[in-house]
Amino acid sequence: MKKLLLFLSFLLFNSFLSFAVEEPNPVLDTNGDEIRPGVEYYMGTTFRPGGGVTYGKGPGNEICPLAVAQAWLKRGLPVTFTPVNPEEGVVRVSTDLNIKFAEPPIIDFCSGSNVWKVHFNEALEQHFVLTDGVEGNSGCETMANWFKIEAVGVQGYKLVFCPTVCDSSSEAICKYVGIYHDDDGTRRLALGGQPYPVVFIKKNEDILKSVTST
Repeated sequence: MKKLLLFLSFLLFNSFLSFAVEEPNPVLDTNGDEIRPGVEYYMGTTFRPGGGVTYGKGPGNEICPLAVAQAWLKRGLPVTFTPVNPEEGVVRVSTDLNIKFAEPPIIDFCSGSNVWKVHFNEALEQHFVLTDGVEGNSGCETMANWFKIEAVGVQGYKLVFCPTVCDSSSEAICKYVGIYHDDDGTRRLALGGQPYPVVFIKKNEDILKSVTST
Protein backbone atom coordinates (compact mmCIF):
# COMPACT_ATOMS: atom_id res chain seq x y z
CA MET A 1 0.00 0.00 0.00
CA LYS A 2 2.83 2.36 0.91
CA LYS A 3 4.53 1.70 -2.43
CA LEU A 4 1.28 2.45 -4.27
CA LEU A 5 0.88 5.75 -2.43
CA LEU A 6 4.48 6.70 -3.21
CA PHE A 7 3.95 5.84 -6.88
CA LEU A 8 0.76 7.94 -7.06
CA SER A 9 2.51 10.83 -5.31
CA PHE A 10 5.32 10.59 -7.85
CA LEU A 11 2.85 10.74 -10.75
CA LEU A 12 1.08 13.75 -9.26
CA PHE A 13 4.38 15.54 -8.68
CA ASN A 14 5.48 14.91 -12.26
CA SER A 15 2.12 16.13 -13.54
CA PHE A 16 2.52 19.32 -11.53
CA LEU A 17 6.04 19.88 -12.90
CA SER A 18 4.82 19.28 -16.45
CA PHE A 19 2.01 21.80 -15.99
CA ALA A 20 4.41 24.38 -14.54
CA VAL A 21 6.85 23.99 -17.42
CA GLU A 22 4.14 24.26 -20.05
CA GLU A 23 2.54 27.42 -18.60
CA PRO A 24 2.70 30.12 -21.30
CA ASN A 25 5.10 33.02 -20.85
CA PRO A 26 3.71 36.38 -19.75
CA VAL A 27 3.36 39.15 -22.32
CA LEU A 28 5.79 42.00 -21.62
CA ASP A 29 5.48 45.73 -22.22
CA THR A 30 8.25 47.90 -23.68
CA ASN A 31 9.84 48.20 -20.22
CA GLY A 32 10.04 44.43 -19.87
CA ASP A 33 7.30 44.33 -17.23
CA GLU A 34 4.50 41.77 -17.25
CA ILE A 35 1.23 43.04 -18.68
CA ARG A 36 -1.56 43.03 -16.10
CA PRO A 37 -5.31 42.63 -16.67
CA GLY A 38 -7.26 45.88 -16.43
CA VAL A 39 -4.16 48.09 -16.77
CA GLU A 40 -4.19 50.52 -19.71
CA TYR A 41 -1.64 50.09 -22.52
CA TYR A 42 -1.09 51.75 -25.85
CA MET A 43 -0.81 49.20 -28.62
CA GLY A 44 2.02 50.55 -30.74
CA THR A 45 3.40 48.97 -33.88
CA THR A 46 6.85 48.37 -35.28
CA PHE A 47 5.45 48.79 -38.80
CA ARG A 48 5.70 52.14 -40.55
CA PRO A 49 3.79 54.18 -41.48
CA GLY A 50 1.15 53.90 -38.84
CA GLY A 51 0.45 54.31 -35.15
CA GLY A 52 -1.66 52.73 -32.46
CA VAL A 53 -5.28 51.63 -32.51
CA THR A 54 -8.38 53.79 -32.44
CA TYR A 55 -12.02 53.81 -33.46
CA GLY A 56 -12.92 53.93 -37.14
CA LYS A 57 -16.07 53.82 -39.21
CA GLY A 58 -17.43 50.41 -40.09
CA PRO A 59 -16.38 48.69 -43.32
CA GLY A 60 -18.41 49.13 -46.50
CA ASN A 61 -21.80 50.66 -45.87
CA GLU A 62 -21.89 49.65 -42.22
CA ILE A 63 -22.20 52.55 -39.79
CA CYS A 64 -22.40 50.67 -36.49
CA PRO A 65 -20.72 49.09 -34.71
CA LEU A 66 -17.50 51.07 -34.99
CA ALA A 67 -14.44 49.33 -36.36
CA VAL A 68 -10.97 49.04 -34.82
CA ALA A 69 -8.59 51.01 -37.01
CA GLN A 70 -4.94 52.00 -37.05
CA ALA A 71 -4.23 55.63 -36.21
CA TRP A 72 -1.96 57.52 -38.59
CA LEU A 73 1.36 58.34 -36.87
CA LYS A 74 -0.33 58.69 -33.47
CA ARG A 75 -0.28 56.60 -30.32
CA GLY A 76 -4.03 55.98 -30.62
CA LEU A 77 -6.20 54.98 -27.67
CA PRO A 78 -5.24 52.76 -24.71
CA VAL A 79 -6.67 49.27 -24.39
CA THR A 80 -7.09 46.79 -21.56
CA PHE A 81 -6.95 42.99 -21.53
CA THR A 82 -9.12 40.43 -19.75
CA PRO A 83 -7.79 36.82 -19.68
CA VAL A 84 -10.20 33.95 -20.08
CA ASN A 85 -9.33 33.00 -16.50
CA PRO A 86 -10.55 35.98 -14.43
CA GLU A 87 -8.24 34.96 -11.56
CA GLU A 88 -5.12 35.17 -13.73
CA GLY A 89 -2.90 38.02 -12.55
CA VAL A 90 -0.91 38.44 -15.77
CA VAL A 91 -1.62 38.34 -19.50
CA ARG A 92 0.03 35.33 -21.14
CA VAL A 93 0.90 34.47 -24.73
CA SER A 94 -1.19 31.92 -26.63
CA THR A 95 -4.07 32.37 -24.17
CA ASP A 96 -7.61 33.52 -24.93
CA LEU A 97 -8.35 37.07 -23.84
CA ASN A 98 -10.71 39.98 -24.45
CA ILE A 99 -9.41 43.32 -25.70
CA LYS A 100 -11.31 46.57 -25.23
CA PHE A 101 -10.73 50.26 -25.62
CA ALA A 102 -10.25 51.93 -22.25
CA GLU A 103 -11.98 55.08 -23.51
CA PRO A 104 -15.29 55.60 -25.36
CA PRO A 105 -15.29 57.21 -28.82
CA ILE A 106 -15.33 61.02 -28.90
CA ILE A 107 -18.59 61.03 -30.85
CA ASP A 108 -20.63 58.10 -29.59
CA PHE A 109 -23.41 57.70 -32.15
CA CYS A 110 -23.22 53.91 -31.94
CA SER A 111 -24.56 52.22 -28.84
CA GLY A 112 -22.61 49.21 -27.69
CA SER A 113 -19.53 48.13 -25.78
CA ASN A 114 -15.85 48.97 -26.31
CA VAL A 115 -14.95 45.25 -26.45
CA TRP A 116 -13.36 43.97 -29.65
CA LYS A 117 -14.94 41.22 -31.70
CA VAL A 118 -14.51 39.62 -35.12
CA HIS A 119 -17.32 40.05 -37.63
CA PHE A 120 -17.61 38.75 -41.20
CA ASN A 121 -18.61 41.33 -43.81
CA GLU A 122 -20.40 39.41 -46.56
CA ALA A 123 -20.20 42.20 -49.13
CA LEU A 124 -16.41 42.47 -48.81
CA GLU A 125 -15.94 38.79 -47.91
CA GLN A 126 -13.62 39.77 -45.11
CA HIS A 127 -13.44 39.31 -41.33
CA PHE A 128 -13.01 42.69 -39.61
CA VAL A 129 -12.26 43.58 -35.99
CA LEU A 130 -15.16 45.67 -34.69
CA THR A 131 -16.38 46.89 -31.30
CA ASP A 132 -19.60 45.98 -29.43
CA GLY A 133 -18.26 42.62 -28.30
CA VAL A 134 -18.96 40.73 -25.07
CA GLU A 135 -16.48 40.61 -22.20
CA GLY A 136 -16.08 37.30 -20.37
CA ASN A 137 -18.64 34.45 -20.50
CA SER A 138 -16.31 32.17 -22.45
CA GLY A 139 -18.06 29.62 -24.64
CA CYS A 140 -19.27 28.88 -28.15
CA GLU A 141 -21.67 31.84 -28.09
CA THR A 142 -18.83 34.32 -27.45
CA MET A 143 -16.10 32.91 -29.72
CA ALA A 144 -16.00 36.09 -31.79
CA ASN A 145 -14.72 38.09 -28.79
CA TRP A 146 -11.58 36.12 -27.94
CA PHE A 147 -8.10 36.95 -29.23
CA LYS A 148 -4.59 35.79 -28.44
CA ILE A 149 -1.18 37.45 -28.30
CA GLU A 150 1.70 35.54 -29.86
CA ALA A 151 5.40 36.35 -29.58
CA VAL A 152 7.27 37.45 -32.73
CA GLY A 153 11.04 37.65 -32.55
CA VAL A 154 12.67 38.85 -29.33
CA GLN A 155 10.48 41.77 -28.21
CA GLY A 156 7.57 41.91 -30.65
CA TYR A 157 4.10 40.40 -30.69
CA LYS A 158 1.19 39.84 -33.03
CA LEU A 159 -2.52 39.49 -32.44
CA VAL A 160 -4.18 36.24 -33.45
CA PHE A 161 -7.80 35.19 -33.68
CA CYS A 162 -7.86 31.50 -32.85
CA PRO A 163 -10.35 30.99 -30.00
CA THR A 164 -10.24 27.81 -27.94
CA VAL A 165 -13.18 28.65 -25.67
CA CYS A 166 -15.54 26.34 -27.55
CA ASP A 167 -15.35 22.55 -27.52
CA SER A 168 -16.58 22.44 -31.10
CA SER A 169 -13.21 23.40 -32.62
CA SER A 170 -14.48 22.77 -36.15
CA GLU A 171 -16.38 26.07 -35.95
CA ALA A 172 -13.29 28.14 -35.12
CA ILE A 173 -10.93 29.82 -37.57
CA CYS A 174 -7.29 30.63 -36.92
CA LYS A 175 -5.78 33.73 -38.54
CA TYR A 176 -3.51 36.55 -37.47
CA VAL A 177 -4.83 40.09 -37.22
CA GLY A 178 -3.52 42.32 -40.00
CA ILE A 179 -4.34 45.59 -41.73
CA TYR A 180 -7.02 46.01 -44.39
CA HIS A 181 -6.50 49.06 -46.62
CA ASP A 182 -9.81 50.66 -47.61
CA ASP A 183 -10.20 52.87 -50.68
CA ASP A 184 -10.89 55.87 -48.42
CA GLY A 185 -7.53 55.49 -46.71
CA THR A 186 -8.84 53.84 -43.54
CA ARG A 187 -6.56 51.13 -42.19
CA ARG A 188 -8.86 48.69 -40.38
CA LEU A 189 -7.80 45.70 -38.35
CA ALA A 190 -8.91 42.53 -40.12
CA LEU A 191 -8.00 38.86 -40.27
CA GLY A 192 -5.18 38.20 -42.71
CA GLY A 193 -3.93 41.02 -44.90
CA GLN A 194 -0.79 42.97 -44.12
CA PRO A 195 0.72 41.76 -40.80
CA TYR A 196 0.38 44.11 -37.83
CA PRO A 197 3.30 43.58 -35.41
CA VAL A 198 2.65 45.25 -32.07
CA VAL A 199 4.31 46.34 -28.84
CA PHE A 200 2.63 47.41 -25.62
CA ILE A 201 3.37 50.69 -23.85
CA LYS A 202 1.99 51.22 -20.37
CA LYS A 203 -0.12 54.37 -20.36
CA ASN A 204 1.45 55.98 -17.28
CA GLU A 205 4.93 55.24 -18.57
CA ASP A 206 4.08 56.90 -21.87
CA ILE A 207 2.92 60.05 -20.06
CA LEU A 208 6.00 60.07 -17.86
CA LYS A 209 8.31 59.88 -20.86
CA SER A 210 6.45 62.72 -22.54
CA VAL A 211 6.87 64.92 -19.47
CA THR A 212 10.54 64.15 -18.92
CA SER A 213 11.37 64.72 -22.59
CA THR A 214 10.00 68.29 -22.60
